[in-house]
Amino acid sequence: MLYVIADTHLSGSVAKPMDVFRGWEDYTDRLKNNWNRVVGEDDTVVLPGDISWAMSLEESAADLAFLDGLNGRKIIGKGNHDYWWNTLTKMQRFINECGFTTLSVLYNNAYNVDGVCVCGTRGWQADDDTQQGMQIKQREAGRLRLSLEAGLKAGGELTAFIHYPPVWMDCVCPEMVAVLKEYGVRRCYFGHIHSLRPGAPGDFEYEGIRFTLISADYLGFCPKQVLIF
Repeated sequence: MLYVIADTHLSGSVAKPMDVFRGWEDYTDRLKNNWNRVVGEDDTVVLPGDISWAMSLEESAADLAFLDGLNGRKIIGKGNHDYWWNTLTKMQRFINECGFTTLSVLYNNAYNVDGVCVCGTRGWQADDDTQQGMQIKQREAGRLRLSLEAGLKAGGELTAFIHYPPVWMDCVCPEMVAVLKEYGVRRCYFGHIHSLRPGAPGDFEYEGIRFTLISADYLGFCPKQVLIF
């Protein structure tokens, strides 16, 4: 089975504990216990970003080791706080050198997991209309397209796992939505949102695409199963 959870914000090697925030008390223990309760050794979990507070690959080792020790295979994507993120080649080499056997990287590529094609990218803030913001959104849309193209070759139902929400309340990132629609994506899982405004939905449809919030605190630090349509 396939599961998803974003925004684990692990801090095994840096002094940035999230449990200073309300609702995050003992979150690493809660995450570990919930994860190993619902995820089996043959299952896969996608983590679309904000995985670790580490500032370098070397610093990320403790948090990647924590994930590697949990049940199942993990596919990790980039978030806005993943400052340790590097090229696909360097990250895979680092993972191999550390002896992590359950981690794979989602970066301009795709994975077919039980008929679901895992695609995605970081994305960007939908309401950032500065010149730099527009350039980043175009770049991220290009990376999403590369991932979806890889997904066409991998097979399975094209499903997007994006850190920033392409659609959130009254903000829409047309660059990202256009690519999702171009490839016929019907489901998009996103993180980044940690506090819902009154009346804000965690699951909604926009122009034929189902968007689902899967940040760790929103899910109660328990991976959510991804169902095939």
